[in-house]
Amino acid sequence: MTRTLTLRDRDLFWPPADELTEATERIRASLGDWPPTHAPWRICLTAPDEPNGGDLIVIADAQQHGEQVARWQLRGAGVIEAAQERAALHLGGVTWRLEGHLPEDWIAALAAFLDCGFDPHDALVLALAWRDGDETRVTDVTDTKGDTFDAFPADLSRFPRLANLPAAPAQPFPSCPSRLGLYPVLPSADWVERIAGLGVKTIQFRHKSAEPVDPLRRDIARCVAAGRRHDAHVFINDHWQAALEAGAYGVHLGQEDLDTADLAALAAGGIRVGLSTHGFYEILRALHYRPSYLAVGAVFPTTTKVVATAPQGLRRLARYVRLLDGVVPLVAIGGIDLQTLPDVLATGVGCAAVVRAVTDAADVAAAVSALQHTFTQ
Repeated sequence: MTRTLTLRDRDLFWPPADELTEATERIRASLGDWPPTHAPWRICLTAPDEPNGGDLIVIADAQQHGEQVARWQLRGAGVIEAAQERAALHLGGVTWRLEGHLPEDWIAALAAFLDCGFDPHDALVLALAWRDGDETRVTDVTDTKGDTFDAFPADLSRFPRLANLPAAPAQPFPSCPSRLGLYPVLPSADWVERIAGLGVKTIQFRHKSAEPVDPLRRDIARCVAAGRRHDAHVFINDHWQAALEAGAYGVHLGQEDLDTADLAALAAGGIRVGLSTHGFYEILRALHYRPSYLAVGAVFPTTTKVVATAPQGLRRLARYVRLLDGVVPLVAIGGIDLQTLPDVLATGVGCAAVVRAVTDAADVAAAVSALQHTFTQ
């Protein structure tokens, strides 16, 4: 538990606000130890004369400020519009819109979550999930796992809703096992056939090169056939049309694919859909579509894929597991290997995706066996 804070020595608010700083300190102390933030955000209750890239300016109505909002953003500042059960963050040309209860201490909570290292859109989600006085109910009692109870939001019903989302498919995507186990992400049909033959039951085919359509469809058909032959759950990354045509068990989509994929067709086709997420806001967005599973990460730094967000780490992974336990299966992904897998599984997550831990192994069969054994320990 955090005992000593340095928030009073920082420019947290403009204009300076002692009461808000005191409330922030109380909330921050209740959240436990987090790595120090490298982005010294300042929450501005009135617009400073010279806003900069570290400022988040709080206003009630963006339309009333018109050109000022555009100028503030051109200078790198963010704008938080909050009033009447709604909040929106405008930052870097992107807008995140939320609907839900605005607790009295939401600004102090926002500052506390920013200090924990959360990006502003995720910190705003958590601030709206905060409930006034939660920090006073913290105890130092530990549970059976040795974890200290704290006030970090863990009740999904208290989280805000995302505004202006398109309608979800009329029915949820089919379910998949709650604990998917070892989940190799593989670059070719040859790899899929090889790993399915080793008894791995959850596999993803992720082919990223600009290969002509016909060979790619043949590879997807091979992957689907390998899954059926070995009773494995094979997910196809991105290429949802070809996966649907081939009768694939499942498809894995990124956040960007939610704007282009025909989710209704996938749901009608009975195909399972897993969605990538990189924080609390994207988790809420993905849950709206009622997917078969969520992938959360990147847990550790990874070289196999360009990820815009910083590595999530084990502490955040444990928070996602606690929040979504019994709601949707989770897959931890990003930089996981045999050495880090035990710590990943210690968070309670039931599935871990790996890439190089399999494809770069000198002895693939031995590597797969060791990884699978870790899940049974």
